[in-house]
Amino acid sequence: MARYTGADCKRCRREKTKLYLKGAKCDSPKCPIEIRPYPPGEHGRARTKESEYLLQMREKQKAARIYGVLEKQFRGYYEEAHRRPGKTGENLLRILESRLDNVVYRAGYAKSRDMARQLVRHGHFLVNGKKVDIPSYRVSENDIVEVRAKSWEMTPFVVARAEAGERTVPAWLEVVPSKMRILVHGLPQRQVIDTQVQEQLIVELYSK
Repeated sequence: MARYTGADCKRCRREKTKLYLKGAKCDSPKCPIEIRPYPPGEHGRARTKESEYLLQMREKQKAARIYGVLEKQFRGYYEEAHRRPGKTGENLLRILESRLDNVVYRAGYAKSRDMARQLVRHGHFLVNGKKVDIPSYRVSENDIVEVRAKSWEMTPFVVARAEAGERTVPAWLEVVPSKMRILVHGLPQRQVIDTQVQEQLIVELYSK
């Protein structure tokens, strides 16, 4: 399975904003964007003319990098969102939010989406009682996601139980720490998705 293997912090610097790809490091003074708040590379500090196309491309790249999705899959999500009734941009964000790795991250069981993807790939989660090890698996309303009983004493889940309540969980999810369970009450509306992207720019890019 194709995946990005480069330095995560360079991706944040390229987008000139924190994408929160490294968990706790992103909130610390050691975050590279705090030290070098300009794009990486020899010409990182040079001023670039930000054309309409460049703004649209950067917004698409930002969204794809936040959710850890490569171009082919992201384009597929856009086409699916376009076919659905309603606003394409909102549909796209709803699809990205419904990925299992994102749900695990949003629930506080992982410090970053990268970590959530790894935990899912290693088979630590059940969805409606069945093991799912595909990070891109999409949850649906009324699904129940839970940590396998054999995995409860692993360090990430011990930490998650100890820190339960410290991270704000979106209203469309309910976390039950005592049972290591996540209840999916429904898929989110745009107003409750805190991802800092302008989805309309992405729609404009793909509509050309």
